[in-house]
Amino acid sequence: MSEHTGNTQPVQPPKVDDTQPIKAVRKPSKWRSALISILGFLLLVGLGGFAGYSSGIGARTSAERAILAEQLAEQFSFALVDIQFGRYENAKQRLEFIIDKDPSFPGVQEKLTEVLVLSSVPTPLPTPTLTPTPDFSGAESAFARAQELIRAQDWAGALEALDTIRKLDPSYKSAQVDGMYYFALRNQGYDLITKHGNLEGGIYYLTLAERFGPLDNSANGLREGARAYITGASFWELNWEQAVVYFSQVASGWPSLWDGTMTASQRYFIALVRYGDEFFEQQAYCAAYEQYEAAGAYGALDGASASNANQAYQQCYPPTAEPVYVEPPTEEPSPTEEPPPTDAP
Repeated sequence: MSEHTGNTQPVQPPKVDDTQPIKAVRKPSKWRSALISILGFLLLVGLGGFAGYSSGIGARTSAERAILAEQLAEQFSFALVDIQFGRYENAKQRLEFIIDKDPSFPGVQEKLTEVLVLSSVPTPLPTPTLTPTPDFSGAESAFARAQELIRAQDWAGALEALDTIRKLDPSYKSAQVDGMYYFALRNQGYDLITKHGNLEGGIYYLTLAERFGPLDNSANGLREGARAYITGASFWELNWEQAVVYFSQVASGWPSLWDGTMTASQRYFIALVRYGDEFFEQQAYCAAYEQYEAAGAYGALDGASASNANQAYQQCYPPTAEPVYVEPPTEEPSPTEEPPPTDAP
């Protein structure tokens, strides 16, 4: 009997289930990777373009809102003035325009209600009885006086009456008083510039009016012209080039604007002539003639300037010399040649 040291059965290898097919591992194709990359790039480009478009739309919307807000504020200020002078239909149209554009505009609903109530009250007929001299000691009397002065276009007196109202009762008809302040300050500044040549004073009053509401285009443009006039006058007889620059702007928009001495067109004419004289002394004849020619559109040159302009023109545009015609020399027969024989008669 032999000894058994191990298992008598041979060890069988593990069986593989051959009923399942072996699946091959597929590698992603190159064209699919390229397609995914292209789609990703197009997606990024689209997102960037959409972001830029959204940003542009937002900026344009913000600008439109700012312009609209400025227009509505101006219309509201004008509506207050219309209410003050009893022009209720005009005020109603302005307030309805504001509500149509921005129903949340502060105070517009209350003002429209006030206009509707005031417009429904019948206008009292004037009585032939003598009216006593009003007492202007109270805020109400000062308010009535300010109305009369505004109708008479006495802007300085109206401003004094409005100051009296604010001293006596700062809360008395504050909205109406603000509108009257704007109207009086704006017109006082406008008259100081256009009628009295007081540019600094006019600018001051227009700036005060801007605290109560935005200035209209006419008043704002006049203020800018007055500022340019003052700046140009600061260069007078010191720097004719800068004087020409500033007074060219004023003369083109407000030729009759003046400071009590000369109008903007007169100053522009003188500055052009003096600037041309400087060029003429420097023998820059073409530049000198350009200034003289521009000055000629605003006035006649004096004797010295006209002479300089004529000389500058001759130097800048000299006359072209005409060519001299020279006859070609005639050819003479050479001495070696004999004259042809002549027949005897």
